[in-house]
Amino acid sequence: MKKLILSTCAIGILSILSGCDTLQELSKQNGLPNFPSIPNVNIPLSNEEVIKGLKSALHVGTDTSISILGRTNGYFSDALIKLALPPEAQPIVNNITKIPGGQKLLNDAILAINRAAEDAAPQAKTIFVNAITGISIADGFNILKGGNNAATTYLKNQTYNQLTDAFAPRIRTSLSKPLVLGISAESAYKSLIDGYNTASMNGLLFQQIKQNSLATYTTQKALDGLFLKVANEETKIRQDVSHRINDILKRVFGK
Repeated sequence: MKKLILSTCAIGILSILSGCDTLQELSKQNGLPNFPSIPNVNIPLSNEEVIKGLKSALHVGTDTSISILGRTNGYFSDALIKLALPPEAQPIVNNITKIPGGQKLLNDAILAINRAAEDAAPQAKTIFVNAITGISIADGFNILKGGNNAATTYLKNQTYNQLTDAFAPRIRTSLSKPLVLGISAESAYKSLIDGYNTASMNGLLFQQIKQNSLATYTTQKALDGLFLKVANEETKIRQDVSHRINDILKRVFGK
């Protein structure tokens, strides 16, 4: 009887210090009934936990997104973020059958601009890491209490200009190098525009297109796709337990 009383007291004291896992283990050792498992989500989050959890979520979300988008077909095979031609090129799509070899030129141009975006995606990693490192306590609680994309919105506000500067030269270089059967994105697009303008009989049949450069447009759309992917990853972590891949994510977002 003494042994049981002492064991029970020990269980009570150690459960306060160590939580339910210790309580369950001691219960088994002393042949006592199992105690219900009580998660620690009722313990208030500390400032350090909030910041650590949000940084972890953003690291996971950005690393996953960059890894997916930076590989071959990362953009091209994703219907949500696949780059199409600029809006000013829509008349080409509408009249593609009137351009000799037009469909192939169209396909080459679309594939090549997506390849350029995929080539630029890894440039985001260092910029994201620096921005994530700088999250303050005030920022952390605002992000935690915000919507499903609050962390992504914060990250976009902190990094968009830097990302534009980092992506633009990489995309310009990529658009200028041979990617598809020796054809670069810029040359494929220029050939498409030139073919369209020729088919228009110098504007007599339909309006000519003056702009035939892709770099600025591709940079903007590549970043739009990147942040959409990061937002999707953040939503998964907030809403789906299976995407909380470490203890701090479970703790902070379980709360």
